[in-house]
Amino acid sequence: MPALSIVIPTLGRQHLLSRVLDRLGRQTGAGDFEVLVVADAQERDLDALDAVVAARSFHVRRIAAGRAGASAARNAGWRAASAPVVLFLDDDVLPEPSLVAEHLDWHGRYPDEHIGVLGRVRWADELRVTTFMRWLELGIQFDYPRIVGIEAGWGRFYTANASVKRALIERAGGFEEERLPFGYEDLDLARRMEPLGFHLLYNRAAVAEHVHEMDLDYWRRRVARIAVSEREFVKIHPDVPPYFFDMFRVAAASPPARGRGLRLARWVPKSLPWLGPRVWGSVDAFYRQALAAPFLAAWHSAAERAPHG
Repeated sequence: MPALSIVIPTLGRQHLLSRVLDRLGRQTGAGDFEVLVVADAQERDLDALDAVVAARSFHVRRIAAGRAGASAARNAGWRAASAPVVLFLDDDVLPEPSLVAEHLDWHGRYPDEHIGVLGRVRWADELRVTTFMRWLELGIQFDYPRIVGIEAGWGRFYTANASVKRALIERAGGFEEERLPFGYEDLDLARRMEPLGFHLLYNRAAVAEHVHEMDLDYWRRRVARIAVSEREFVKIHPDVPPYFFDMFRVAAASPPARGRGLRLARWVPKSLPWLGPRVWGSVDAFYRQALAAPFLAAWHSAAERAPHG
C-alpha cells in the first residue's frame, strides 16, 4: 500500500499535466506514492491523456469522472485511492522536489485522522508576475500572507496543493458534485469536515508553482462563475458570510478609484513604511471596483433564476 495517493483532476491540459507528472517523477525522499489522473467527463482526447500518463517511473492510473466538474473528478480520485492520505493537486501546479516528502512528513508528525496539510502555491518562475497577479495573492485567489503560525483554518483548504486523510473525506461525504461542480467545492468539503474535528495546518515548505498567467479580463469572467458558486455555498452554509459578495458590494458603493498606485506597485512592496500601504491601498480599491460589476451582475442574475428569488 502506498503512503500517499495524489489526485489530479484534468481537462484539456495534457501539456501542463505532462510537466506536473515530470515533476512528480523527480521528487526527493518521497517514499512510495501513487498518482490518480482523473479525466473530466468532458475530456474528449483520452488517447492523448493516456499517452501523457504512460511510461512513468511511479505508479500512475488514468481514471474517468462520471460527470463534469472538479468535484466529480476529485471524488472519483479519492474513492479510487489506495493510500490513507490523499494529496490534491491541480493540473497546472508544478510540485517542487520536496513537496511530496513535506506532506508525508507532516502527516507523520500529525497522524490524527482530523489533520490536513496545506502547501503553498506561488507563481511559477517562468511567468512575468504582474501587479494584478500580486494583488490576487492578497485574499482573492489565495490568502497565504495572512496565515499566522501553522493554523490555516478550514477556509483555506485550497485543493491546488492540500492533503487530508481519506477516512475524514469519506466521513464528510466527499465533494458536492451537483450543487458545487466547480468553485467553492473545496471550501464546502472543508466546512463539512470542520464539525468532525478537521484542522488544517500550513506547511510553508510544501511548495508548488502555479503555471497560469492571469489578467483582469480573465478574472472578470471568472468572478461571474465565482458569484454563482458563492451564492450556492452560502445557501448550503447560511452561517458563513458571503466573502466576495460583501467585498464587492462595498467596493461598488465606494467613490470611484483612480488607481494611481498601479504604476508604482511594481517597485513598492506593501511592507514599505507609509508609501507601501498607500500604493497597495490604491491598487486594492481599483481592482475590487473593476471586478465588482461582473460579480454582482452574476450574483443577482443567479438570484432571479432561483425558485424562491
